[in-house]
Amino acid sequence: MCVQETKWVGSKARDVDGYNLCYSSSERHRNGVGILVDENLRGQVVEVKRINDRLISAELAFEGFTLNVCSVYVPQVGLYGEEKRRFREALDKVVRGVPSSEKIVIARDFNGHIGALPVGFDDVHGGFGFGEKNEEGGAALLDFARSFGLVVVNSSFPKKEDHLITF
Repeated sequence: MCVQETKWVGSKARDVDGYNLCYSSSERHRNGVGILVDENLRGQVVEVKRINDRLISAELAFEGFTLNVCSVYVPQVGLYGEEKRRFREALDKVVRGVPSSEKIVIARDFNGHIGALPVGFDDVHGGFGFGEKNEEGGAALLDFARSFGLVVVNSSFPKKEDHLITF
């Protein structure tokens, strides 16, 4: 499980109720990302990369395939362009570093809305979104997914009305 806004300071691992929590954060009360690994999967973890307080990845090896899990917390809409640019470069580097023979899952808070309809993004948007796309966050997410051949999975299946918006 991937978590964002963890608020723990440091780049560490700790046990939390039978799970191994690997996290990365530099300031209390700001940002922070982590990955919780079930005790049954601890032996599958090959490497954890703590890139910064908005990006962490874990590589897990299974019989027959390797899975890369990234926990991502995108800078909020309205933050300075330089911080967003550095974040995008770091995320692009992580994704490009995953060999095509391996699988990748990016669980995130992208701080964007992709909207209800795919409108030009049928290849990455499943058509089960909500509301209006915001150009800064939502469009950036869809462009990112397209550039790496990914899909916004949460938009690929219908949900109950009270599950459409999460906070």
